[in-house]
Amino acid sequence: MNLDQQQAVLTLALFAAFADGVNDEDERRHVRELADSLGQEKSSINVGRLYQDVLLKRVSPAQAAEVLQESAHRQFAYEMAVCVCDVDGPPNADERRFLAELKALLRLDSQQAASVERDAEAMAALARQAAPAVADGSAPVAPGRIDEAALDKSILNAAIINGALELLPQSWASMAIIPLQIRLVYQIGKAYGTELDQGHIKEFIATAGVGLTSQYLEQFGRKLLGGLLGKMAGGLAGQIGRAGTGMAFSFATTYALGQVAKRYYSGGRRMDSAVLRQTFQELLGPAKQLQSQYLPQIQQQAGSLDSGKIMAMIRGH
Repeated sequence: MNLDQQQAVLTLALFAAFADGVNDEDERRHVRELADSLGQEKSSINVGRLYQDVLLKRVSPAQAAEVLQESAHRQFAYEMAVCVCDVDGPPNADERRFLAELKALLRLDSQQAASVERDAEAMAALARQAAPAVADGSAPVAPGRIDEAALDKSILNAAIINGALELLPQSWASMAIIPLQIRLVYQIGKAYGTELDQGHIKEFIATAGVGLTSQYLEQFGRKLLGGLLGKMAGGLAGQIGRAGTGMAFSFATTYALGQVAKRYYSGGRRMDSAVLRQTFQELLGPAKQLQSQYLPQIQQQAGSLDSGKIMAMIRGH
């Protein structure tokens, strides 16, 4: 992929992020922050400008789609848009309308599009299995029965796995990071006697400062700008890229999220939103430093991951 093609794919992914018609300032802030952070990468793409162009409608999906002339690039762009729409739950009417229009703009045949939609929906459905839809009201667990060391180990393991997923070029790899984070928070809450549901966990993650859509966009954007997805039409699938900022981002985010969840639920959920966000940010820096210590384990894990193993982890098997 050349620079213009990368920019076109990222533009369409940003359109997908805003396609749901929900005027959510928190999500807009998350996407704005990711544009700023991606803009700091060593890339010729001005991601901040792309964000503004999409938000202010200075560019259209049709203009971005026109840049993508190769069939593989068009299918890839559609795959990314579908994943963005699916990452925070089943697409709503506005998102379905956007995807139908995009499918026509990208000149995809129905079989190509159906395959992409089926794969993305399978991963999105799997994400909903990471924690129950409704809490069951379990009684609190006595604090003395909690194995703190085992809990810390599970947080570290989750961070290593999510760091490893960033080294894989497949789109399902980035989509799997969020459900694994949801499952981690669910397990931590349960360890401290709180049976959490999907809605509470997603709200907790967002309050800590990690937007679901923006997190996926950031993971995708770092891979695209870093070149890991740049040769996807040339047989890159299955190869492991270099350890980089994307891996550090996913490892650190997962580790900090697990540690702040541990503090929050062990303390009886008494942190307010500001303290929760501040605590997460304070933990993020040390977590990024910790990532380098576990680089060999992350790379080793990346070499052994496949979709079957990841699906089993999300289901808790």
